[in-house]
Amino acid sequence: MECPHLGSSVCIAPDSAKFPQGSPSSWCCSVCRSNKSPWVCLTCSSVHCGRYVNGHAKKHYEDAQIPMTNHKKTEKQEKVQHTVCMDCSSYSTYCYRCDDFVVNDTKLGLVQKVREHLQNLENSAFTSDRHRKRKLLENSSLNSKLLKVNGSTTALCATGLRNLGNTCFMNAILQSLSNIQQFCCYFKELPAVELRNGKTAGRRTYHTRSQGDNNVSLVEEFRKTLCALWQGSQTAFSPESLFYVVWKIMPNFRGYQQQDAHEFMRYLLDHLHLELQGGFNGVSRSVILQENSNLSGSNKCCINGASTVVTAIFGGILQNEVNCLICGTESRKFDPFLDLSLDIPSQFRNKRTKNQEGGPMCTLRDCLRSFTDLEELDETELYMCHKCKKKQKSTKKFWIQKLPKVLCLHLKRFHWTAYLRNKVDTYVEFPLRGLDMKCYLLEPENSGPESCLYDLVAVVVHHGSGVGSGHYTAYAAHEGRWFHFNDSTVTLTDEETVGKAKAYILFYVERQAKPGAEKL
Repeated sequence: MECPHLGSSVCIAPDSAKFPQGSPSSWCCSVCRSNKSPWVCLTCSSVHCGRYVNGHAKKHYEDAQIPMTNHKKTEKQEKVQHTVCMDCSSYSTYCYRCDDFVVNDTKLGLVQKVREHLQNLENSAFTSDRHRKRKLLENSSLNSKLLKVNGSTTALCATGLRNLGNTCFMNAILQSLSNIQQFCCYFKELPAVELRNGKTAGRRTYHTRSQGDNNVSLVEEFRKTLCALWQGSQTAFSPESLFYVVWKIMPNFRGYQQQDAHEFMRYLLDHLHLELQGGFNGVSRSVILQENSNLSGSNKCCINGASTVVTAIFGGILQNEVNCLICGTESRKFDPFLDLSLDIPSQFRNKRTKNQEGGPMCTLRDCLRSFTDLEELDETELYMCHKCKKKQKSTKKFWIQKLPKVLCLHLKRFHWTAYLRNKVDTYVEFPLRGLDMKCYLLEPENSGPESCLYDLVAVVVHHGSGVGSGHYTAYAAHEGRWFHFNDSTVTLTDEETVGKAKAYILFYVERQAKPGAEKL
């Protein structure tokens, strides 16, 4: 949000000598000496811990608001507020009076100058300590990334994504997409684009909306993020440049409140698709797509114009069949899709865990069957029959006319009641391999024996009770092993743990037919 209190609260010099020694991310609270979540006051440069530690940063603000009874206030004292502080790890700015994160700056750009100074302090502390600890860091890093798998030692090359302030919804989607090999490899092989030049070339920058920088590319920042993952060179990567572009081109996701991961995924794929349609770095989109015959060949699903890698990988086609119950007129419509949103049948909504007794367990097949079964439309969805020339009762049925290479299934866990949006916390059993989609096809006889089988590659899970709260994590398979991605933390897991997850979004990859399988 745009904060009106910066002028009266940001008073310290950007290179103030009052700052503590050492790296800002490890500064200690001046009250409890905790080095977890340090925040610096932009009025007096004092450091306190955040509200989720012991809350001394907020108490510092509250104490400053108590009127002075024994001394007469000076004009300067009346203006000083101590309301704005900065996170010493992520460098985001927060105003206690507005009770929200701040995206604007003072007329002199003091917030950005303080941010850059803290970053320089962080880099200086790291550089001075790097030579002394190089051997120790190399050994500890190697040991922390070595895991025992089937009795042999293997390197853990997975990289986490830092949470920039309730950005777990974005991290879970990015980690899932990074493990879809065809999709990920396409972006990593794109030519790089240098969006900044002159004084800002090669320098890490922190943007606010007041800067007015429109020279952004979602494809480029998405490419950079994917390239940073699975290199093994760092334990966590900070996607703030990508998040800045998201703020620029997707206004719905501005701010630091929790967002819906499925909604973000759809916006992300749609905007990647639109940007790729216009070409990338002077290279025509069609030229780039044609370089990979596996993506360009046999792809006929186009959404909002020409095909791109987004529609080539995730694009499928539905046939929507509506029948008038009065005259029997049949209407057919073909709709492209990037994912399928499936209802959890109402009879299963009280079964919350896999091992809970009483009643049958809900399966992914139940959700797919509910999606494709014949449905009679209610009074609020009357069909306009062209033969009867008025709205009539009708039935509706979906068929899948074309399956995508990657089948994305979204389980509709959030639904509106009269007053609020509730979460359906039902456990839905899903297969890790061999999901057979043949029975949902419009023309199953035209499909090969292996072309309808899908294997799970990633799962997004929502933990918590509501869409505006809780936490997102992801499970993903990489080179035959399953990993759990929880923001900056990545751990090796097993198939049994994945199978127990209460899935929110499932990513299935089409199983490749074995050579000579059609001859058998």
